[in-house]
Amino acid sequence: MKKTFLSLLILLVSVPVMAQNEGAKFRKIDSLMNYYYANNKFMGSVAIREKDKVVFAKAYGFADVENQTPATVDTKYKIGSVTKMFTATIVFQLVEEKKLTLETKLSEYFPKIKNAEKITIGSMLNHKSGIFNFTADSTFATYNTKLQSRKDMLDRLYSYPAAFEPGTKAEYSNSNYLLLGYIIQDITKKSYKENVMARVINKAGLKNTYYFGKINPKKKEAYSYRYKNNEWEKSEEWHESIAGGAGALQSTASDLTKFAEALFIGKLITPESLTEMTQIDMGFGKGVFNFPFGERKFIGHNGGIDGFSSVLAYYPKENVAFSLLLNAQNCDFNELVLGILSSYYKLPYRFPNFKTVEVEDTVLKSYEGNYRNPKLPFTINVKLVDGKLRIHADEQGTFYVNAISTTEFSHDASGVVMVFSPKGFTLKQNGAETFFTKE
Repeated sequence: MKKTFLSLLILLVSVPVMAQNEGAKFRKIDSLMNYYYANNKFMGSVAIREKDKVVFAKAYGFADVENQTPATVDTKYKIGSVTKMFTATIVFQLVEEKKLTLETKLSEYFPKIKNAEKITIGSMLNHKSGIFNFTADSTFATYNTKLQSRKDMLDRLYSYPAAFEPGTKAEYSNSNYLLLGYIIQDITKKSYKENVMARVINKAGLKNTYYFGKINPKKKEAYSYRYKNNEWEKSEEWHESIAGGAGALQSTASDLTKFAEALFIGKLITPESLTEMTQIDMGFGKGVFNFPFGERKFIGHNGGIDGFSSVLAYYPKENVAFSLLLNAQNCDFNELVLGILSSYYKLPYRFPNFKTVEVEDTVLKSYEGNYRNPKLPFTINVKLVDGKLRIHADEQGTFYVNAISTTEFSHDASGVVMVFSPKGFTLKQNGAETFFTKE
C-alpha cells in the first residue's frame, strides 16, 4: 500500500503443481526461485495460469519462521494494493447497476475533502484526484498497527491540504481507495468485507481470498519478515481498519491468477467496463497499471503491506496470468519478476551474482553524476540510493548494479559490467566495450 547462505538441504517447500509436460522453462523458474531462497533473498509463492489452468505453482520458505512451518501453495499472504483491483471491480459493478457514475462528484459523499466538488469517482480510480496520500504522512507509523474508526480516518483525510489540483496530474494515493471502499459501503449499506466477498470472491470462485485480520497461522496465514542482522525478523502487522478498500485482502498466488482470469474474460464486469478500467491515462488505469515485458504488455497491480510484497499481472493476448507473493524480501522485486518471466518465455537470462563486496558510501558517492558517449543519444545518470548505485539512462530504463570490487559493478540479468575510473566508466556487454565520460 504501499539479507547469508542456507544449505540446499533445508529447502522445505511444497510439492510443485505443474503441467504434465512441464518443460525446461518450469524447471528453470524453480531453479531460479530455489537459488534466490538459498541465498536468503526471499520467501513466498508464485503461480502462473494459462487460460483456466494453473501450469506452475510453488511456495518457498516458511509461513512461520519461529515454528519452522513450511509455506505451501495454500498459504495465504497479505496482498496490499492488489486489493485495489477488487475495489475498482466493485465500483464498475455499481456503475453498471446505475448506482454510481464515473462522473459522480466526491462531494456527494464526503464534501469536507479538499476540492471534493471537483473530484470525480473516475479521477479517484486513476489517482488524478489530488487527495493527499495518508500513508505518506509522517504520523502514519504512529497508528498503523492500531484499530482506527472510520471517523478517525476521515478526520485525517479532511485535515490534509490538496496534493494538487484535480485532473492536472496523476499521483498514487491510498486515500482514493480507502474512500472508494467507504462509498461502496454507503451505497450498498453493507461492509466492504461483505461486498468483496459477494461481488468478487464468490463470483470468481476463489477459495483462499478474504479480508485479513490478525494473522492466524492455524488458518495457513503467513507472517511477514524483514532481513536484519543475517536473519529474518518478524514485521509488525498493520491493522485492517487502516487498509480497507486500499489494501485489506489476503490471498494465494493461484487464487489471484483465477481472479485475473475471471476479470478479463467477463465474469465480473462487462467488456465495456473492462475497456474503461484498463485505459491508461498519465500512467494509471482505473485500478490497474501496465507492466511492459518486451513486446508484451501485462495489466495488473502490485502491492506492499507489513513485510509483504505482491504482484498480479495478466496478458490478455495469451490469457496468461502471473502472481508472485512474498512474505520476506531481501532482493530487487522487479529483478525477480524479470527472471521468472524471462524463464517462462524462454528468453536469455543469467542468474544474478549474489557474491558482493562492501564498498564505502563515500566511494560510491564519488561515482555519482551524468555520463555521456558522443556517439550515443542519451545520458546515463549514476546515483547512490540506499547503499547501492542506481543507473538510469533516458529511454533505456533504470536498474541497480552489484559491487564485485570497489571499481567494478555488474547487472547480471543484462550481462552489463561497469568499470569506473576517475574520468568515467567503461560499459562492457556482449563482448563490446563503450567508454562514458563523466560530465
